Amino acid sequence: MTSERHRPRLSLDLLKGFEAAARHLSFTRAAHELSLTQSAVSREIKTLEEQLGRPLFKRGNRGLQLTEAGQRLYRAVGEAFKLIDDATGLAMSRGTQTLGVTTTVPLASMWLVPKLPHFIRSHPEVDVRIVAANQKLDLERERLDVAIRWTESGAGAEGGEALFDMQMFPVCSPTLARNGKRPLRRPADLVHHVLLDLETVATHGAWSDWGPWLDGMKLGDLKPAGRLDFSHYDQVVQAAIDGSGIAMGRHPHNARHLRDGLLVAPLGPEAVLGRGTYRVFTAPRSVERPVVKEFVTWLRDEVRRDERGR
Repeated sequence: MTSERHRPRLSLDLLKGFEAAARHLSFTRAAHELSLTQSAVSREIKTLEEQLGRPLFKRGNRGLQLTEAGQRLYRAVGEAFKLIDDATGLAMSRGTQTLGVTTTVPLASMWLVPKLPHFIRSHPEVDVRIVAANQKLDLERERLDVAIRWTESGAGAEGGEALFDMQMFPVCSPTLARNGKRPLRRPADLVHHVLLDLETVATHGAWSDWGPWLDGMKLGDLKPAGRLDFSHYDQVVQAAIDGSGIAMGRHPHNARHLRDGLLVAPLGPEAVLGRGTYRVFTAPRSVERPVVKEFVTWLRDEVRRDERGR
């Protein structure tokens, strides 16, 4: 029998991977839940089995089955995780609650953060933590509850709820739009203007706002009067507000600027290009938290409010 002194101290990360794999009886589904690769979950299980000195799964053509040792560990780990969750919920119910949310940098700064006071006023007991990052963060590892992520058109996104479609269209200051010497009535008129572009590198590769839109409008060869490139979208928008040129607007990012008259969309609805969907993802451990449900409901309400105000 293994002595107390030499008993291995098991990693919580390994146990989380094991619990998910045992619950699903699938390394693939466990990997999806934990935002890991299938091979990473498989390695975690192998490491755990090596530490315990015995197999936890029977691997066969019909899939996974728990061994007797695996069944005992699964019951124990499930009970332990429930105790932790119950204790966490009890602690949070007695005082300030926390809510961790992540989304892209542009959406956080231009859409989510300006709206947050509405949510905080109705939930003064909640401390909101916003993590703005263009890369896909692991909700479990980062202890986050909700992610608002952009997905390309046609891309699968299991487990996420569609929140809104992102639309792109040229925007500029009202003064520039009224310039009679350089009218803006059709997309081809952009040849007379300076284009303000976002050029950066994201997790899916190099990104340019104008490139996809020009291709979608069959204007891939258009030569503008000039270009100004920026590494952050808020810089692009501010340059457009200041009259430096024409920017590629985004809905809902620029909904507030358009509503307040800081920007206009001079080319109208014919110049709108759909560019994927923002979806809401909830961490498995947070699905049943009341504050998380209330936040997701609030997000839906804000989207509807934006649509009514367009």
